[in-house]
Amino acid sequence: MKNLKLINLLLIVATSLLLVNCTTEPIYPEGPAGIDGVDGIDGTNGKDGATGTTECATCHNVGKSEAVHASYLFSGHAAGGAVGYAGSRASCAKCHSNEGYVDYVTTGVTTDYENPTAISCKTCHDTHTTFDFENEGYDYALRSIAPVQLIADASYTIDYKGTSNNCAQCHQPRRSPPTADEDGNFAVTSSHWGPHHGPQSTLLEGIQGAEIAGTLEYPAVGTASHRTGSSCTSCHMGATSGETDGEHTWIPTSTACTECHTAGIPNDGNGATGIVEGMETLHQLLEEAGILNGGHPHQGTYPIVVAEGAWNYLLLLEDASKGAHNPKYAKALLNNSIEALSTD
Repeated sequence: MKNLKLINLLLIVATSLLLVNCTTEPIYPEGPAGIDGVDGIDGTNGKDGATGTTECATCHNVGKSEAVHASYLFSGHAAGGAVGYAGSRASCAKCHSNEGYVDYVTTGVTTDYENPTAISCKTCHDTHTTFDFENEGYDYALRSIAPVQLIADASYTIDYKGTSNNCAQCHQPRRSPPTADEDGNFAVTSSHWGPHHGPQSTLLEGIQGAEIAGTLEYPAVGTASHRTGSSCTSCHMGATSGETDGEHTWIPTSTACTECHTAGIPNDGNGATGIVEGMETLHQLLEEAGILNGGHPHQGTYPIVVAEGAWNYLLLLEDASKGAHNPKYAKALLNNSIEALSTD
């Protein structure tokens, strides 16, 4: 009997506790009021942020990564990679190996590399510098989109105001145009003399050519239409027509061109008008002058105008756009070089 009474008492206590916890009234005393007994004003709710996973998944998904990889295999970057001696040597490795480029853009210092690895995704991409894509734009996690100080002319900086700056880090000359000695000559001391393989950014800018006086005027610096109204990425990374062009192949597509050239691609995509023929003429004149041998620079001392003509030929040859990057500047360099060598 006593046990039954004890059980009933416990049930009553438990039920009362449940009723207390289910009430909407607080079971604790209210906290203290604000300063001077007056509560503060509620703050304004912040703006909801974008859903992180949705924004990230735009690029970070299996389909996208597979398409990028398939595209990249057709690129010159994938074909070049760490090119033996070039990938190992400090002065070359910055653009011919993964380790060299990463060191170059992060510290500005490169060294000799014993076992350099090929250029890959992680060479150009690292982590995002901002996630405010709506206001600050996409940086695509590129290692560097900062303005680029030229290797051959530290007084000049190229700034494409965005991702194309990453391209200009390597696509620029390693040397400056020739200058005459006291006798009006110039000595070519290497069969590798010239602007080297990447003068695209400076031709686009309209600088670093040997500006021989002639009948064609040189356009003002930075006025080329592809410089002012386009970019490396918009022309070279357009939608692919079948994985072998555009995107991460960096091979321009007709689609990328016709987005601006609605009336058709000038000169059927074969570069600027007259450039191919002019290059053939200039090449012949330089072979006759002896400064080119089989298309390569021939060591020796030459009149400055011959060296300047050779520089312009190599600049346009290595640019590889057939003048399309900056037609007016390319034509002036070519035309005035031919005139000077024809009358020399």
